[in-house]
Formats: sequence, structure tokens, C-alpha cells
Amino acid sequence: MSSRKDLALGIFIVVAGVVILLGKLGVFGFLGRTLWPLVLLLPGIFLHIMFFGRRASAAILIPGGILTVYGILFFICNIGGWGLMASLWPVLILGVAVGLYEYYLYETPRPGAALPVALGLTLLSILIFIFTWLDTGGFYLIALILIAAGIWMILGRNRSRRNNKWSRGW
Repeated sequence: MSSRKDLALGIFIVVAGVVILLGKLGVFGFLGRTLWPLVLLLPGIFLHIMFFGRRASAAILIPGGILTVYGILFFICNIGGWGLMASLWPVLILGVAVGLYEYYLYETPRPGAALPVALGLTLLSILIFIFTWLDTGGFYLIALILIAAGIWMILGRNRSRRNNKWSRGW
């Protein structure tokens, strides 16, 4: 009996030492700073599992969709830097739209207001995202596309007249 207790006590002491060492090296702080979006993502996935396991109604998909989208968004910001949130914040609106759309898809009878609200929020999110993107440098891309299209049209004038669709007339 004594050797089993000594073995268990020895393992406990080694584990405690490793935990203290890793804590002093900052491993737990790093994991906490990096993996905290799991606090949102895991409950969102769990709510989906509850519904698809036939343990809950479709209404649970609204918070499930919101939490899942927010968890993914915050993981992206953790990995890529929180400066991304300046252009990705419309995804917060999209999260609500995803939750409502999932509810609309799986609830019977289908709720009448859920789809228009979900589509409206999706459209709003996309429009805000486009305007945010344009403000952060999208104009450069549009300018380059316009320049390339103009050069293509200018250089395309040297082709033969019968192959040029612009010279055919009415």
C-alpha cells in the first residue's frame, strides 16, 4: 500500500511542479489570451448539437448561430490582430442574421418574419462591410481595375474592325 501512495504522491508533485513552471513561463496566460473565443464558440456548437440531437427546439439555433459566428470572428481577430475589427465589425450584425436564418430553416411551421429580418440584416451587414472596405483601401483596387479596363479598351482598338464589337454599330 505504501508504494502506491508514494507513487501517487510523486506523480502529484511532478504534475504540480510542471503546472507551476508552465504558469511562470506564461503558457497559461498565452492559452487564455489565445483561446478565450472558445467561451463563445463551444456553447454555440453545443446548442447546435442539442438541436440536431433532437434535444431542443429550433429556437435554440438563434443564440447558437450568434455565438458560433461571434466565436469565429473573435478567433480571426485573435490570430490576425484586433485591427481587423475595424473592417470586420459588420460580422456582428451578420451573426444575428445567421441565427435567425437557421431558426427559419428548421422551425415548423416556418416563422414569417424571421426570413425577411435575416435577409435585411444580411444585406445591411454586406453594405456596411462594403463601405467599410472601401474606406480602408478598396478605392485603390477599384482604381486599378478601372485603369486595367481602360488599357484593355485602348489596346483592343488595334484589332481588326470585324472582330471589334464596338465598331459594328446598330
